[in-house]
Amino acid sequence: MIRVAVAGIGLMGRAVVEAVEADPEMQIVGILSPRGGTSEHRSMGGTVYGTHAEPSDLFAATHPDVVIDFTNAAYLPGLLEAAFANGVRPVIGTSGVQGALLEQLRDGCTSRGLGGVLAPNFALGAVVLMYLATVAAKFFDTAEVIELHHDRKVDSPSGTALATARLMRAARGEDFRYRTSDLEHIEGARGAMEGGVGLHSVRLPGFVASQEVIFGAMGQTLSLRHDTVSRECYMPGVLLATRAVMERSGLVEGLDALIGLS
Repeated sequence: MIRVAVAGIGLMGRAVVEAVEADPEMQIVGILSPRGGTSEHRSMGGTVYGTHAEPSDLFAATHPDVVIDFTNAAYLPGLLEAAFANGVRPVIGTSGVQGALLEQLRDGCTSRGLGGVLAPNFALGAVVLMYLATVAAKFFDTAEVIELHHDRKVDSPSGTALATARLMRAARGEDFRYRTSDLEHIEGARGAMEGGVGLHSVRLPGFVASQEVIFGAMGQTLSLRHDTVSRECYMPGVLLATRAVMERSGLVEGLDALIGLS
C-alpha cells in the first residue's frame, strides 16, 4: 500500500483525493492546505482527513511514501525541504518550477536516493501532443502556441505551453523564425516569445485547459490541439507517476519518460 499525502486542496487537489481513494493500492494519510483554514477535509466519498499547513508536521505525524503537489511555486521550497528530510517522494504538478527551485528538486532526489516526478501536464493526451510537436518542429521554420485556461489560473503562459515551446526549440536545434509586427497598435498584441515560438494565453470562464500548436510554412499550416474537458483526465498520469517514484531513484522530468516517448 502506497501512503500518499496530497498538497493543495483546490480543484486539482480535490480530484487527486478522489482518484487516490479509488485506487486499491494507495491510501491517503493526510492533506496539506497551504492557506490554512479548516482543519479537515471531507472527500466526496465521505472520508474525513485532517489537514495541515506545515509539511514537516504532516510528514512527521503520518510518514507518507509520496506527496502529490498541486500548490504554487512559493509554497513548494518548504514542502520539498520537509519531504526530503522525511524521505517522502515528490510528484509535482505545480507550475513555475525552474531555476533554483528546479535545482532543489533535482538535488534533493539525487542526494536522498528518492524517486520524483515533475510534469508540466499529467494528461496523457497533452503529453502526446508535446511529443508530436517536437517531431513537427524539425520540418517547420515558424510556430506559435495558444493556450486557453479557466479565468482563475494565476500564471501565464502555462507551464505546459512554456515546456512545449522549449522542447520544440531543442528538437529543432535553433530558434524558430518569429515575425514581429512593424506597427503594433497595442503593446504586447503579438504576445510573448520563447525560442522563436510565439506564446499566447487566453483566460476565460468555461475553459478547463486547452492548447493548440500551429506550425506555418509556404502554402500550408499544421495544427495540433489538445482539449481538457474535465480534470479527471489528469488522474491516470498522476497515479502512474505515484507508482513510478516508488521504483526509481532521481527526478523524472516530464511524463513522456514514463510512457515510452523519450
